[in-house]
Amino acid sequence: MTPDWTPLDQELDLWQTQGLTLPLWWRDDDAIAPTPQLDRLIALSDRLGLPVHLAIIPSTATIDLASGLAQTCFVPVVHGWAHISHAPPSEKKAEFGAHRPTDDVIEDAKQGLAALHALFSEQTAPMFVPPWNRIAPSVVAGLPEIGFSALSTFTPRKSRFTAPGLEQINTHLDPIHWKGDRSLVPTQRLIQQTADDLKHRRTGQTDNSEPYGILTHHLVHDEAIWSFTDALITRLLAGPATAWTFQSRITT
Repeated sequence: MTPDWTPLDQELDLWQTQGLTLPLWWRDDDAIAPTPQLDRLIALSDRLGLPVHLAIIPSTATIDLASGLAQTCFVPVVHGWAHISHAPPSEKKAEFGAHRPTDDVIEDAKQGLAALHALFSEQTAPMFVPPWNRIAPSVVAGLPEIGFSALSTFTPRKSRFTAPGLEQINTHLDPIHWKGDRSLVPTQRLIQQTADDLKHRRTGQTDNSEPYGILTHHLVHDEAIWSFTDALITRLLAGPATAWTFQSRITT
């Protein structure tokens, strides 16, 4: 069935009429090593003109990953440390929750940043992405002291800075049906969600100065997910969206 993009197209028309601009960014999680899926991700990013912020798991990231990405347009960011949950089975998974001493948890984050610097040098962006998008407030407070200037989780931010010196730059749309068949969320639901998200920004209900984030996980994509991601980003960039990267933010 051909998707009905009308709800989003109507919202994009309103943005154009009102002269609004949507800062758009892309985060993809769980990179460790070169794979055909990663090659496809980078190729899609290049074709669309929207750099991928690649959330890399530091403890298992390989030298081959760094070598394979050397000539590509991407932004390496820190995805926790080992992507291992320390929460009890009765709770939602979390690697950087309040289940261990805060100093130990912050040390893992520090180790993660050092590991990515060793692989990617100054190309590494000081953005922390906690696995499962969950992090304890006590850990958030300690991130600026170890070199991070941004935190990225999921859903619209409530304020620009989540701690002194730590900007919140979240993602907002995840096309994967994690609690279902792990394929694509029903397309019309995604289209309506995007339209609603943009309406909330246009009307001031959420912060449009926060880049609108597309969240993907290249290792588990099927054709439906690849196709929708391509179509959505293409549509947004043809309208009011402009490509945003964290690198440009920290060098200007």
